[in-house]
Amino acid sequence: MSESEQNDREAMALLAGGDDLALNAIMDRWKRRLVSYLCRFTGNEATALELAEETFVRVYQGRGKFRAGGLFSTWLFGIAANLARNHLRWQSRHPTAPIEEADTVATEEDPLKDAESREREQAVKIAITALPPDLREALILSEYERLAQAEIASVVGCSVKAVERRLSRAREILRRELSHYLHD
Repeated sequence: MSESEQNDREAMALLAGGDDLALNAIMDRWKRRLVSYLCRFTGNEATALELAEETFVRVYQGRGKFRAGGLFSTWLFGIAANLARNHLRWQSRHPTAPIEEADTVATEEDPLKDAESREREQAVKIAITALPPDLREALILSEYERLAQAEIASVVGCSVKAVERRLSRAREILRRELSHYLHD
């Protein structure tokens, strides 16, 4: 067991025992990673921040339900994934027009390379966001959060074989959608 996992289990035990400040330690360790995951999942940073806050509320509310033998990361991402899925379902029934995101500041010396890099990043972001939610979720948990397929299966509530199929299908779609970037 990693030191981080041990720290999370200890913090959850303290939280379950009535030490509400233990939630701060959990939030400090996980907020950035959780917001990043939710931003990729929902495609919106403001939504990701709101869902991350709600995830920590749910961690607090479920402090007595965490099983010390389970992986904290799997439990946490499971809560976040459920909230994100619910949000996407709600959003599909209540569509709104997206607000354009501000352009990123140039970071390279060569403006052409910088523009190409930003274009490629935006294309990848759009392609991932366009994936069906079940494929997008599996891909983000695998590629960005580096969870094992068994952990992903636990988070999303399906078999490891289903995760393998989802990842394969997501990568196939992305290869097709981004093929002109792969040949540059």
